[in-house]
Amino acid sequence: MLELKLQQLRHLFVEMEQALIAYSGGIDSTLVAKIAYDVLGDRALAVTAKSPSLLPEELEDAIEQANSIGIAHQIVETHEMDNINYSSNPINRCYFCKSELHDTLKPLALKLGYLYVIDGVNADDLQDYRPGIQAAKERGARSPLAELGITKLEVREIARSLGLSCWNKPAQPCLSSRFPYGEEITIPKLNRVGRAEIYLRRLGYENVRVRSTADTAKIELPVEMIQRFITNTDLLELTETFRSFGFVYVTLDLEGYRSGKLNQVLPQLANRSDI
Repeated sequence: MLELKLQQLRHLFVEMEQALIAYSGGIDSTLVAKIAYDVLGDRALAVTAKSPSLLPEELEDAIEQANSIGIAHQIVETHEMDNINYSSNPINRCYFCKSELHDTLKPLALKLGYLYVIDGVNADDLQDYRPGIQAAKERGARSPLAELGITKLEVREIARSLGLSCWNKPAQPCLSSRFPYGEEITIPKLNRVGRAEIYLRRLGYENVRVRSTADTAKIELPVEMIQRFITNTDLLELTETFRSFGFVYVTLDLEGYRSGKLNQVLPQLANRSDI
């Protein structure tokens, strides 16, 4: 079944003839970029959006992965933080993020003669609350993985079979996803969250989130790592380090890491007019 889906994915790019890839450096868009390059060669272009909500380390990783694949790679700047509809952090924040992204990529694609802008949305993403998907669709973007019903697990399996070193890379959504809906997002807040997560990664915790509410940092780790974290971490040093980043309080989420956890409040927020 996976081999069939891989063949279908390759055939889809054959039909496209050329493509510009919205390339974040995550496993989904990396797989899409890999297949596009294998099929189209210099008729494929990967473009990464640089903004305050992207960790510098993630940008560096995207550059490294693109070089490894061989695909042509460009970096553009997006300015979603200039839009109050984004920075005020409403429940459809991602719609305005993807609007900014594709309003930047589509003109570039047309200018360079690319017929399609391609993203890394997979079939599982369609089952989650992702308002950004609608923004991309409205601007004519295509999502080959979703079109072919390729799930996140299948993305990883295909990537591993193709020898992509990032096949098991943890998901890294933009830093704005660390804030509860309704709390204003600012560049200093994004920076302190980013620095905190980098600090924890350097301690050996790759799959980690630092959720930020006002002046409080809440660390989320996979449940199986919580005991190790408590036992092996100098908690006083960690707290002092987080305070140097700008946090006042530091907590640990005993429930453990769960992707999209902040979305669990959506039913309560949906009927509020101030969010």
